[in-house]
Amino acid sequence: MATAAAALAKKPDVKEFNFTWVGQDKTGKTVRGEMRASGEAQVNAVLRRQGIKVAGVKKQRLGGGSSITEKDIALFTRQLATMMKSGVPLLQAFDIVSKGHSNPSVSRLLLDVKTDVETGSSLRQAFEKHPLYFDALFCNLVGAGEAAGILDTLLDRLATYKEKILAIKSKIKSAMFYPIAIIVVAFAITAVIMIFVIPAFKSVFASFGADLPAPTLIVMAMSDFFVQYWYAIFGGIGFGIWFFFYTWKRSVKMQIFMDRLMLRMPVFGDLVRKSSIARWTRTLSTMFAAGVPLVEALDSVAGASGNYEYYVATKKIQSEVATGSSLTSAMQGTEVFPNMVLQMTAIGEESGSLDAMLSKVADFYEQEVDDAVDALTSLMEPMIMVVLGVLIGGLVIAMYLPIFKMGQAV
Repeated sequence: MATAAAALAKKPDVKEFNFTWVGQDKTGKTVRGEMRASGEAQVNAVLRRQGIKVAGVKKQRLGGGSSITEKDIALFTRQLATMMKSGVPLLQAFDIVSKGHSNPSVSRLLLDVKTDVETGSSLRQAFEKHPLYFDALFCNLVGAGEAAGILDTLLDRLATYKEKILAIKSKIKSAMFYPIAIIVVAFAITAVIMIFVIPAFKSVFASFGADLPAPTLIVMAMSDFFVQYWYAIFGGIGFGIWFFFYTWKRSVKMQIFMDRLMLRMPVFGDLVRKSSIARWTRTLSTMFAAGVPLVEALDSVAGASGNYEYYVATKKIQSEVATGSSLTSAMQGTEVFPNMVLQMTAIGEESGSLDAMLSKVADFYEQEVDDAVDALTSLMEPMIMVVLGVLIGGLVIAMYLPIFKMGQAV
Protein backbone atom coordinates (compact mmCIF):
# COMPACT_ATOMS: atom_id res chain seq x y z
CA MET A 1 0.00 0.00 0.00
CA ALA A 2 2.87 2.36 0.73
CA THR A 3 4.25 1.70 -2.78
CA ALA A 4 0.88 2.50 -4.32
CA ALA A 5 0.69 5.71 -2.28
CA ALA A 6 4.15 6.76 -3.43
CA ALA A 7 3.20 6.14 -7.05
CA LEU A 8 0.09 8.27 -6.65
CA ALA A 9 2.09 11.05 -4.96
CA LYS A 10 4.27 11.31 -8.07
CA LYS A 11 1.16 11.92 -10.19
CA PRO A 12 -0.84 14.67 -8.48
CA ASP A 13 -2.80 15.27 -11.70
CA VAL A 14 -4.49 11.81 -11.47
CA LYS A 15 -8.16 12.32 -10.65
CA GLU A 16 -9.36 10.23 -7.72
CA PHE A 17 -12.82 9.14 -6.63
CA ASN A 18 -14.38 7.62 -3.54
CA PHE A 19 -15.41 3.95 -3.81
CA THR A 20 -17.38 1.72 -1.48
CA TRP A 21 -16.56 -1.99 -1.56
CA VAL A 22 -17.82 -5.25 -0.13
CA GLY A 23 -16.01 -8.59 0.03
CA GLN A 24 -14.87 -11.49 2.18
CA ASP A 25 -11.72 -11.69 4.27
CA LYS A 26 -9.53 -14.80 4.72
CA THR A 27 -11.94 -16.25 7.31
CA GLY A 28 -14.94 -15.89 5.01
CA LYS A 29 -16.42 -12.99 6.99
CA THR A 30 -18.19 -10.27 4.98
CA VAL A 31 -16.37 -6.94 5.24
CA ARG A 32 -17.17 -3.49 3.86
CA GLY A 33 -15.27 -0.28 3.51
CA GLU A 34 -14.42 2.86 1.58
CA MET A 35 -11.36 3.76 -0.46
CA ARG A 36 -10.17 6.70 -2.52
CA ALA A 37 -8.59 5.64 -5.81
CA SER A 38 -8.35 6.50 -9.49
CA GLY A 39 -10.55 3.59 -10.59
CA GLU A 40 -12.13 0.25 -9.71
CA ALA A 41 -9.06 -1.66 -10.93
CA GLN A 42 -6.87 0.05 -8.34
CA VAL A 43 -9.40 -0.72 -5.58
CA ASN A 44 -9.47 -4.40 -6.59
CA ALA A 45 -5.67 -4.57 -6.70
CA VAL A 46 -5.23 -3.01 -3.23
CA LEU A 47 -7.89 -5.25 -1.67
CA ARG A 48 -6.40 -8.40 -3.24
CA ARG A 49 -3.04 -7.55 -1.66
CA GLN A 50 -4.83 -7.36 1.69
CA GLY A 51 -6.26 -10.85 1.18
CA ILE A 52 -9.83 -9.71 0.57
CA LYS A 53 -12.00 -11.44 -2.03
CA VAL A 54 -13.89 -8.57 -3.67
CA ALA A 55 -17.62 -9.09 -4.25
CA GLY A 56 -18.46 -5.59 -5.47
CA VAL A 57 -17.04 -2.07 -5.92
CA LYS A 58 -19.23 1.00 -6.35
CA LYS A 59 -18.25 4.57 -7.09
CA GLN A 60 -19.71 7.07 -4.60
CA ARG A 61 -21.58 10.03 -6.02
CA LEU A 62 -21.16 12.93 -3.62
CA GLY A 63 -22.74 16.28 -4.36
CA GLY A 64 -20.66 19.39 -4.78
CA GLY A 65 -21.33 20.60 -1.26
CA SER A 66 -20.74 24.05 0.20
CA SER A 67 -17.35 25.48 1.07
CA ILE A 68 -15.59 24.22 4.21
CA THR A 69 -15.69 26.75 7.05
CA GLU A 70 -13.75 27.12 10.28
CA LYS A 71 -16.88 25.97 12.09
CA ASP A 72 -16.79 22.70 10.14
CA ILE A 73 -13.15 22.13 11.14
CA ALA A 74 -13.88 22.97 14.80
CA LEU A 75 -16.83 20.56 14.84
CA PHE A 76 -14.75 17.80 13.23
CA THR A 77 -11.95 18.33 15.78
CA ARG A 78 -14.39 18.11 18.68
CA GLN A 79 -16.01 14.94 17.28
CA LEU A 80 -12.63 13.29 16.62
CA ALA A 81 -11.39 14.19 20.13
CA THR A 82 -14.56 12.82 21.76
CA MET A 83 -14.41 9.53 19.88
CA MET A 84 -10.71 8.99 20.53
CA LYS A 85 -11.23 9.69 24.25
CA SER A 86 -13.97 7.03 24.12
CA GLY A 87 -11.51 4.50 22.71
CA VAL A 88 -12.69 4.52 19.07
CA PRO A 89 -9.76 3.71 16.70
CA LEU A 90 -8.53 6.65 14.62
CA LEU A 91 -9.52 5.31 11.18
CA GLN A 92 -12.94 4.23 12.41
CA ALA A 93 -13.44 7.68 13.96
CA PHE A 94 -12.67 9.30 10.60
CA ASP A 95 -15.12 6.93 8.95
CA ILE A 96 -17.91 7.82 11.40
CA VAL A 97 -17.36 11.59 11.17
CA SER A 98 -17.11 11.67 7.37
CA LYS A 99 -20.28 9.62 6.89
CA GLY A 100 -22.22 11.64 9.45
CA HIS A 101 -21.34 15.09 8.10
CA SER A 102 -24.01 16.97 6.17
CA ASN A 103 -21.50 18.79 3.95
CA PRO A 104 -20.12 16.53 1.15
CA SER A 105 -17.04 18.76 0.85
CA VAL A 106 -16.06 17.95 4.44
CA SER A 107 -16.74 14.25 3.83
CA ARG A 108 -14.37 14.25 0.84
CA LEU A 109 -11.70 16.09 2.81
CA LEU A 110 -11.87 13.63 5.70
CA LEU A 111 -11.80 10.64 3.35
CA ASP A 112 -8.65 12.08 1.73
CA VAL A 113 -7.00 12.41 5.15
CA LYS A 114 -8.12 8.90 6.12
CA THR A 115 -6.69 7.45 2.88
CA ASP A 116 -3.31 9.12 3.53
CA VAL A 117 -3.21 7.68 7.05
CA GLU A 118 -4.14 4.22 5.75
CA THR A 119 -1.27 4.32 3.25
CA GLY A 120 1.35 4.98 5.92
CA SER A 121 1.38 8.75 6.49
CA SER A 122 1.23 10.17 10.01
CA LEU A 123 -1.86 12.15 10.92
CA ARG A 124 0.19 15.35 10.93
CA GLN A 125 1.52 14.66 7.42
CA ALA A 126 -2.00 13.92 6.21
CA PHE A 127 -3.28 17.23 7.60
CA GLU A 128 -0.31 19.17 6.17
CA LYS A 129 -1.44 18.21 2.65
CA HIS A 130 -4.48 20.47 3.17
CA PRO A 131 -3.02 23.79 4.43
CA LEU A 132 -6.15 25.68 3.38
CA TYR A 133 -8.09 23.99 6.20
CA PHE A 134 -5.42 22.86 8.68
CA ASP A 135 -2.95 25.61 9.56
CA ALA A 136 0.53 25.24 11.06
CA LEU A 137 -0.82 25.51 14.60
CA PHE A 138 -3.26 22.65 14.00
CA CYS A 139 -0.59 20.43 12.44
CA ASN A 140 2.00 21.24 15.12
CA LEU A 141 -0.37 20.30 17.95
CA VAL A 142 -1.41 17.07 16.23
CA GLY A 143 2.26 16.22 15.66
CA ALA A 144 3.04 16.91 19.33
CA GLY A 145 0.15 14.68 20.38
CA GLU A 146 1.31 11.83 18.15
CA ALA A 147 4.90 12.10 19.38
CA ALA A 148 3.90 12.13 23.07
CA GLY A 149 1.15 9.51 22.73
CA ILE A 150 -1.54 11.91 23.98
CA LEU A 151 -3.32 12.64 20.70
CA ASP A 152 -6.79 12.48 22.27
CA THR A 153 -5.81 15.07 24.92
CA LEU A 154 -4.23 17.39 22.37
CA LEU A 155 -7.23 17.11 20.05
CA ASP A 156 -9.48 18.03 22.98
CA ARG A 157 -7.36 21.13 23.71
CA LEU A 158 -7.31 21.97 20.02
CA ALA A 159 -11.11 21.68 19.79
CA THR A 160 -11.52 23.93 22.85
CA TYR A 161 -9.11 26.45 21.34
CA LYS A 162 -10.95 26.53 18.01
CA GLU A 163 -14.34 26.87 19.72
CA LYS A 164 -13.13 29.82 21.80
CA ILE A 165 -11.53 31.54 18.80
CA LEU A 166 -14.74 31.07 16.80
CA ALA A 167 -16.72 32.57 19.69
CA ILE A 168 -14.44 35.63 19.70
CA LYS A 169 -14.80 36.08 15.93
CA SER A 170 -18.57 35.67 16.21
CA LYS A 171 -18.73 38.41 18.84
CA ILE A 172 -16.72 40.79 16.65
CA LYS A 173 -18.91 40.04 13.62
CA SER A 174 -22.11 40.56 15.60
CA ALA A 175 -20.82 43.92 16.83
CA MET A 176 -20.05 44.98 13.25
CA PHE A 177 -23.18 43.50 11.66
CA TYR A 178 -25.77 45.59 13.48
CA PRO A 179 -24.60 49.08 12.42
CA ILE A 180 -23.80 47.89 8.89
CA ALA A 181 -27.28 46.38 8.52
CA ILE A 182 -28.90 49.60 9.77
CA ILE A 183 -26.82 51.70 7.34
CA VAL A 184 -27.86 49.46 4.42
CA VAL A 185 -31.55 49.66 5.40
CA ALA A 186 -31.34 53.45 5.86
CA PHE A 187 -29.75 53.85 2.43
CA ALA A 188 -32.41 51.63 0.82
CA ILE A 189 -35.26 53.60 2.44
CA THR A 190 -33.68 56.92 1.46
CA ALA A 191 -33.24 55.72 -2.13
CA VAL A 192 -36.91 54.64 -2.35
CA ILE A 193 -38.06 58.00 -1.00
CA MET A 194 -35.78 59.91 -3.38
CA ILE A 195 -36.70 57.92 -6.51
CA PHE A 196 -40.43 57.25 -6.03
CA VAL A 197 -41.96 59.41 -3.27
CA ILE A 198 -40.42 62.86 -3.77
CA PRO A 199 -41.14 63.02 -7.57
CA ALA A 200 -44.83 62.53 -6.69
CA PHE A 201 -44.65 65.51 -4.34
CA LYS A 202 -42.79 67.50 -6.99
CA SER A 203 -45.68 67.15 -9.46
CA VAL A 204 -48.08 68.40 -6.77
CA PHE A 205 -45.87 71.38 -5.86
CA ALA A 206 -45.60 72.37 -9.54
CA SER A 207 -49.24 73.56 -9.44
CA PHE A 208 -48.73 75.76 -6.39
CA GLY A 209 -47.25 78.67 -8.31
CA ALA A 210 -45.33 79.89 -5.27
CA ASP A 211 -41.73 79.84 -4.17
CA LEU A 212 -40.79 76.68 -2.30
CA PRO A 213 -38.73 76.67 0.95
CA ALA A 214 -34.98 76.14 0.63
CA PRO A 215 -34.97 72.69 2.37
CA THR A 216 -37.63 71.47 -0.06
CA LEU A 217 -35.65 72.72 -3.07
CA ILE A 218 -32.50 71.00 -1.82
CA VAL A 219 -34.29 67.67 -1.28
CA MET A 220 -35.96 67.92 -4.71
CA ALA A 221 -32.59 68.60 -6.35
CA MET A 222 -31.17 65.53 -4.61
CA SER A 223 -34.18 63.52 -5.81
CA ASP A 224 -33.62 64.67 -9.41
CA PHE A 225 -30.00 63.55 -9.17
CA PHE A 226 -31.05 60.12 -7.80
CA VAL A 227 -33.68 59.65 -10.52
CA GLN A 228 -31.30 60.63 -13.29
CA TYR A 229 -28.19 58.76 -12.11
CA TRP A 230 -29.58 55.93 -9.93
CA TYR A 231 -27.79 53.27 -11.99
CA ALA A 232 -24.45 55.06 -11.57
CA ILE A 233 -25.01 55.52 -7.81
CA PHE A 234 -25.94 51.90 -7.14
CA GLY A 235 -23.33 50.59 -9.57
CA GLY A 236 -20.61 52.79 -8.09
CA ILE A 237 -21.44 51.77 -4.53
CA GLY A 238 -21.64 48.08 -5.46
CA PHE A 239 -18.34 48.22 -7.35
CA GLY A 240 -16.70 50.17 -4.52
CA ILE A 241 -17.73 47.56 -1.92
CA TRP A 242 -16.60 44.69 -4.18
CA PHE A 243 -13.27 46.38 -4.95
CA PHE A 244 -12.68 47.15 -1.26
CA PHE A 245 -13.17 43.56 -0.13
CA TYR A 246 -11.33 42.20 -3.19
CA THR A 247 -8.21 44.28 -2.44
CA TRP A 248 -8.53 43.66 1.31
CA LYS A 249 -8.50 39.92 0.69
CA ARG A 250 -5.66 39.85 -1.86
CA SER A 251 -3.46 42.87 -1.17
CA VAL A 252 -1.00 42.61 1.73
CA LYS A 253 -0.62 46.40 1.88
CA MET A 254 -4.38 46.81 2.14
CA GLN A 255 -4.56 44.22 4.93
CA ILE A 256 -1.78 45.98 6.86
CA PHE A 257 -3.50 49.36 6.44
CA MET A 258 -6.88 47.99 7.59
CA ASP A 259 -5.36 46.16 10.58
CA ARG A 260 -3.71 49.36 11.77
CA LEU A 261 -6.84 51.42 11.08
CA MET A 262 -9.05 49.00 13.03
CA LEU A 263 -6.86 49.36 16.12
CA ARG A 264 -7.11 53.16 15.96
CA MET A 265 -10.87 53.44 15.44
CA PRO A 266 -12.49 55.36 18.33
CA VAL A 267 -15.13 52.78 19.34
CA PHE A 268 -14.19 49.51 17.67
CA GLY A 269 -10.41 49.84 18.16
CA ASP A 270 -10.49 48.79 21.82
CA LEU A 271 -12.70 45.83 20.95
CA VAL A 272 -10.33 44.65 18.19
CA ARG A 273 -7.31 45.07 20.47
CA LYS A 274 -8.88 42.98 23.25
CA SER A 275 -9.86 40.35 20.72
CA SER A 276 -6.30 40.17 19.34
CA ILE A 277 -4.82 39.83 22.84
CA ALA A 278 -7.34 37.09 23.70
CA ARG A 279 -6.44 35.12 20.55
CA TRP A 280 -2.69 35.70 21.09
CA THR A 281 -2.67 34.48 24.70
CA ARG A 282 -5.09 31.59 23.98
CA THR A 283 -2.92 30.34 21.11
CA LEU A 284 0.35 30.57 23.04
CA SER A 285 -1.23 28.89 26.08
CA THR A 286 -2.51 25.99 23.96
CA MET A 287 0.83 25.52 22.17
CA PHE A 288 2.90 25.75 25.35
CA ALA A 289 0.63 23.32 27.22
CA ALA A 290 1.11 20.84 24.37
CA GLY A 291 4.86 20.86 24.96
CA VAL A 292 5.76 22.83 21.83
CA PRO A 293 9.01 24.81 22.40
CA LEU A 294 8.40 28.52 23.00
CA VAL A 295 10.29 29.80 19.94
CA GLU A 296 8.47 27.34 17.67
CA ALA A 297 5.13 28.13 19.34
CA LEU A 298 5.58 31.86 18.73
CA ASP A 299 5.87 31.13 15.01
CA SER A 300 2.27 29.83 14.99
CA VAL A 301 1.07 32.54 17.40
CA ALA A 302 2.20 35.29 15.02
CA GLY A 303 -0.34 34.34 12.38
CA ALA A 304 -3.11 33.44 14.84
CA SER A 305 -3.46 36.89 16.42
CA GLY A 306 -5.37 38.15 13.37
CA ASN A 307 -3.72 41.58 13.30
CA TYR A 308 -0.59 42.80 11.52
CA GLU A 309 0.73 44.87 14.45
CA TYR A 310 0.59 41.83 16.73
CA TYR A 311 2.17 39.72 13.97
CA VAL A 312 5.16 42.11 13.80
CA ALA A 313 5.34 42.27 17.60
CA THR A 314 5.32 38.46 17.86
CA LYS A 315 8.13 38.10 15.32
CA LYS A 316 10.16 40.60 17.35
CA ILE A 317 9.41 38.65 20.55
CA GLN A 318 10.43 35.41 18.83
CA SER A 319 13.80 36.76 17.75
CA GLU A 320 14.55 38.12 21.25
CA VAL A 321 13.47 34.92 23.00
CA ALA A 322 15.66 32.91 20.59
CA THR A 323 18.69 34.96 21.73
CA GLY A 324 18.04 34.34 25.43
CA SER A 325 15.63 37.08 26.55
CA SER A 326 12.70 36.23 28.79
CA LEU A 327 9.23 36.26 27.29
CA THR A 328 8.08 39.08 29.60
CA SER A 329 10.94 41.45 28.73
CA ALA A 330 10.51 40.71 25.01
CA MET A 331 6.76 41.41 25.22
CA GLN A 332 7.42 44.62 27.16
CA GLY A 333 9.63 45.95 24.38
CA THR A 334 6.83 45.74 21.79
CA GLU A 335 4.53 48.16 23.70
CA VAL A 336 1.36 46.45 22.41
CA PHE A 337 0.48 44.47 25.55
CA PRO A 338 -1.25 45.98 28.62
CA ASN A 339 0.49 45.91 32.00
CA MET A 340 -1.83 43.19 33.33
CA VAL A 341 -0.79 40.80 30.53
CA LEU A 342 2.90 41.48 31.23
CA GLN A 343 2.49 40.91 34.98
CA MET A 344 0.59 37.64 34.51
CA THR A 345 3.22 36.44 32.02
CA ALA A 346 6.01 37.30 34.47
CA ILE A 347 4.25 35.36 37.26
CA GLY A 348 3.78 32.41 34.90
CA GLU A 349 7.47 32.36 33.96
CA GLU A 350 8.62 32.60 37.57
CA SER A 351 6.24 29.90 38.83
CA GLY A 352 6.65 27.56 35.84
CA SER A 353 2.95 27.72 34.99
CA LEU A 354 3.06 29.96 31.93
CA ASP A 355 0.33 28.05 30.09
CA ALA A 356 -2.11 28.34 33.01
CA MET A 357 -1.47 32.08 33.45
CA LEU A 358 -1.85 32.78 29.73
CA SER A 359 -5.08 30.77 29.74
CA LYS A 360 -6.42 32.96 32.57
CA VAL A 361 -5.46 36.08 30.63
CA ALA A 362 -7.28 34.71 27.58
CA ASP A 363 -10.38 33.97 29.70
CA PHE A 364 -10.30 37.51 31.09
CA TYR A 365 -10.02 39.19 27.68
CA GLU A 366 -12.64 36.92 26.12
CA GLN A 367 -15.02 38.05 28.86
CA GLU A 368 -13.94 41.65 28.19
CA VAL A 369 -14.86 41.21 24.53
CA ASP A 370 -18.27 39.81 25.51
CA ASP A 371 -18.93 42.76 27.82
CA ALA A 372 -17.65 45.28 25.26
CA VAL A 373 -19.92 43.88 22.54
CA ASP A 374 -22.95 44.00 24.83
CA ALA A 375 -22.14 47.58 25.88
CA LEU A 376 -21.49 48.63 22.29
CA THR A 377 -24.79 47.15 21.11
CA SER A 378 -26.79 48.86 23.85
CA LEU A 379 -25.00 52.17 23.16
CA MET A 380 -25.43 52.06 19.40
CA GLU A 381 -29.16 51.27 19.38
CA PRO A 382 -30.30 54.74 20.56
CA MET A 383 -27.61 56.46 18.46
CA ILE A 384 -28.74 54.67 15.30
CA MET A 385 -32.39 55.46 16.06
CA VAL A 386 -31.49 59.16 16.40
CA VAL A 387 -29.59 59.15 13.09
CA LEU A 388 -32.44 57.38 11.29
CA GLY A 389 -34.99 59.75 12.85
CA VAL A 390 -33.05 62.83 11.76
CA LEU A 391 -32.48 61.47 8.24
CA ILE A 392 -35.98 60.21 7.46
CA GLY A 393 -37.70 62.89 9.55
CA GLY A 394 -35.70 65.61 7.81
CA LEU A 395 -36.81 64.39 4.38
CA VAL A 396 -40.46 64.21 5.45
CA ILE A 397 -40.43 67.68 7.04
CA ALA A 398 -38.71 69.19 3.99
CA MET A 399 -41.49 67.86 1.73
CA TYR A 400 -44.31 68.95 4.03
CA LEU A 401 -43.02 72.52 4.56
CA PRO A 402 -44.79 73.87 1.43
CA ILE A 403 -48.06 72.30 2.63
CA PHE A 404 -47.66 73.95 6.03
CA LYS A 405 -46.92 77.24 4.27
CA MET A 406 -50.12 76.92 2.24
CA GLY A 407 -52.12 76.21 5.40
CA GLN A 408 -50.80 79.39 7.02
CA ALA A 409 -51.65 81.44 3.92
CA VAL A 410 -55.23 80.16 3.94
